[in-house]
Amino acid sequence: MLLTRLVNRIQTESATHAPAYVAIPTHDALMQLSPAFVRSLAHELAVLGLKGRVCPVSFSDGSAGVFTLLEYCYDDQTRAVLELLRRRGVRLNEPHLFVLPPALLLAIDKSADEQISASSSAYTDRQTKQGALSVAFDAVLRWGVVRQASDIHFNVNRNRYSSPVFFTLAGRYVSPPEFSNLPTSTVLDMLAVAWMDIEGGNGAVFDPMIEQQGRLNRTVDGQRLLLRWASLATDVGPSVCLRLLVMDESKLTPDLQALGYLPEQIALFERLESTDGGAVVLAGTVGCGKSTTIATLMRAIAAERKVITLEDPAEYLIPNALQNTVCRSFSEQDDYAFDAKLKAIKRSAMNDLLIGEIRDHTTGRAFMDLAACGVNLYTTVHAGSALLIPDRLASSFIGVARDLLATPGVLKLLVFQALMVKLCPSCSLTIDQARHQPQWQGLAAQAGSQERLEGWVTRIEANIGVSRDALRFRNEQACSACDHSVSILRGTAGRTVIAEMIEPLCEPEFLEGVKNQDGVGLYRWFTQRSQQALLTAEPQRQSAGQIAIYKMAQGLLDPRDVQARFGAFAAVASVRGTRA
Repeated sequence: MLLTRLVNRIQTESATHAPAYVAIPTHDALMQLSPAFVRSLAHELAVLGLKGRVCPVSFSDGSAGVFTLLEYCYDDQTRAVLELLRRRGVRLNEPHLFVLPPALLLAIDKSADEQISASSSAYTDRQTKQGALSVAFDAVLRWGVVRQASDIHFNVNRNRYSSPVFFTLAGRYVSPPEFSNLPTSTVLDMLAVAWMDIEGGNGAVFDPMIEQQGRLNRTVDGQRLLLRWASLATDVGPSVCLRLLVMDESKLTPDLQALGYLPEQIALFERLESTDGGAVVLAGTVGCGKSTTIATLMRAIAAERKVITLEDPAEYLIPNALQNTVCRSFSEQDDYAFDAKLKAIKRSAMNDLLIGEIRDHTTGRAFMDLAACGVNLYTTVHAGSALLIPDRLASSFIGVARDLLATPGVLKLLVFQALMVKLCPSCSLTIDQARHQPQWQGLAAQAGSQERLEGWVTRIEANIGVSRDALRFRNEQACSACDHSVSILRGTAGRTVIAEMIEPLCEPEFLEGVKNQDGVGLYRWFTQRSQQALLTAEPQRQSAGQIAIYKMAQGLLDPRDVQARFGAFAAVASVRGTRA
């Protein structure tokens, strides 16, 4: 084969210099090339074996070049393809090397595939294509891992040529330019190839027309990843959400202080962790870090206690625990498997048990069975506040009896947590500094006028007693310590937990309200309790909104983010006025 001979010859020669290349990160950049890209030449040059790595192409002015992945830019095979073009008498574009991301290069190769009829080499071609799709899928994962994304979303739209991939970064839902316009057919092909390695999934093949879930183990750049797959069959195509978990045994979850819990809150955790019986229930919305916190709590349990977990799947390494994964999909058979596993665990003489999430009748029955039997039970639910945890557990979807929830000792600790973006300490702006930044004009525009913005700051001072000198704002210009490739994260430095807690055994009014299903009464009780805790400096009894304001006063949070998450600061004044 000519290409093989050229590769062998090139390997014996030394290149005098490395040719320059042009990076084409997105589909839009490809469309703006001049001269314009016309088509792939892979079939004509018989180099289909390089699919997904190196692709010779022609341009509108009759010249040719090579599209390649970055790691193959100066590879012997790439140089051999260039030499093959020269031997064919084709004029090379200058520069003649173009570096593309894997998914975009696959789209180019797909156009070549459409020119080829079925042949005896179809099986080999299919294997090559699957390998290239796998490389493209890994490139998406790599981008997410580097930027610590919590989720990756493949949103397929069959009615459009392209479909975007989104990432959840620090709670924000963003689609970077390099993944915002991937060809829809390529995205579907990537998902179909990835599903081949799924474990515990419902369905042997990826089916865009039904909901599917499972888990996928993957290794990218030496890092072992666990992907929790959940697809939604929308009107225009499947939306696949992958929860991205890095299973690095050398890196455990941060301690509670690093997560953002305050010392008094940590002390409450530690005190209750040493007592026997009852349930610690951690609540929050999707992506609020519940699993991280609960794993951190389990790791802190004393070594002389036997710890077992029942998870779907096991998301974090807990060295002192016997971890069990029960992957459940949508079938009743999965419920039987969960019940059987739980029955075996109950005979294991454990002291502490983690059930990853209470979400349905099956896990609700397990909660009722275990919460009052003397073991320490740890679990999570989806709820919007600590007050709403009993309502969530007692809902018709889960079915825990209210009488049980109101029994002293069953609910040991209720915790609600949210995650908020922290400001970069190196470049966050005071009000005076912000006035000279372009973003300040945006702040004034949002407020309606400079005067209204000034009034907003004055109300913060008057209503909640936080001096304007303590306020800090995000610097959208960023600095070397926080310069992110995603614009909305510039000027930030990770996230911090905002949490509120209820210890039911010490709150008879709360248990009475739970039993009587008195939502309004519970709200009044919680408001008064939080305001009293503010006066007595007890953060473990304050509301999440009050904790957020405290961190805002420390310069950790942008006031705009606090107001967006917990409501107008004027509400704090009205509550405080009522209390007074």
